[in-house]
Amino acid sequence: MFKGKKILVTGADGFIGSHLTEFLVDQGCDVKVFAYYNSFNSWGWLDSLQGKKIKKIEVIPGDIRDPHGVENAMEGCDLIFHLAALIAIPFSYNSPDSYVETNVKGTLNVLQAARKVGAKKVIITSTSEVYGTAQYVPIDEEHPLQAQSPYSATKIAADRLAESFYRSFGLPVVIARPFNTYGPRQSARAIIPTIITQLLAGDREIHLGNLTPIRDFNYVTDVCRAFLKIAVSNNAVGEEINIATGTGISIEKLVRVLAKKLNVRVKIIVEKERKRPKDSEVERLIGSNKKIIKLTGWRPQYGLEKGLEETISWFKKEENLNKYKTGVYNV
Repeated sequence: MFKGKKILVTGADGFIGSHLTEFLVDQGCDVKVFAYYNSFNSWGWLDSLQGKKIKKIEVIPGDIRDPHGVENAMEGCDLIFHLAALIAIPFSYNSPDSYVETNVKGTLNVLQAARKVGAKKVIITSTSEVYGTAQYVPIDEEHPLQAQSPYSATKIAADRLAESFYRSFGLPVVIARPFNTYGPRQSARAIIPTIITQLLAGDREIHLGNLTPIRDFNYVTDVCRAFLKIAVSNNAVGEEINIATGTGISIEKLVRVLAKKLNVRVKIIVEKERKRPKDSEVERLIGSNKKIIKLTGWRPQYGLEKGLEETISWFKKEENLNKYKTGVYNV
């Protein structure tokens, strides 16, 4: 389905981006990736891919905030998956300027470059955080948007920019909106790795923030499949599309499920510094997947039990767990 087409993935060095890149390579796609430049020549999680796979990928180091670098990387590409972003919500309270520069200006750079090179389709990665605390569940794509953190505000702005380029210039854009994604390689700024890494490190008192929020968790392989389904669907152009399971679980219950899977007894220590400000906390996110099923036929293949088992298995490997600073709060 992608034969003869060049694909660019921005943010390929990150959690979802590295999985999507690997997924595309496994599908036989011709993949170019845009990875954040650093003087260590690190390609983030792409460095964990096996030799044969990494050799099939063209890596372009750069910065999503640099319009010229983005345009140069996109030259000759037909399909764009834009995942490069700052995503940690707590850090957005500290450094909102950097989130505007990366998430808003970076997305504008992608849209401008895609228009200039004549890209056939651009998939913009959004987030369920744009909805804020659910006014009704399951949350469909008509749900009002509410910025409850600087992070979510920048993602709302990026989504609206993408919409404007579709309506103003006819750029074939799709806004893909994954609910909480989890799986191997995820950083400990996310809740599931935070819990697993502390338990595997031998801690029986684990430190967390709010326990009441409810989240709809998607296993990363299902999210990659959804991206591909959206990319090949002509019906998806110009649309905002949730990627969700339609089910939710509270953080407190999630801890109990993971502790049971690891056969440990655990005490939860709630730390003030890990809590969001009162009016910023998103209490309930459960997404409707009716639209993506209708437009693409995608359905999740991983239930939470299976996805957590796959995730735990990866973290149990010493070489993987050693990458995490389990005693440090990852903002």
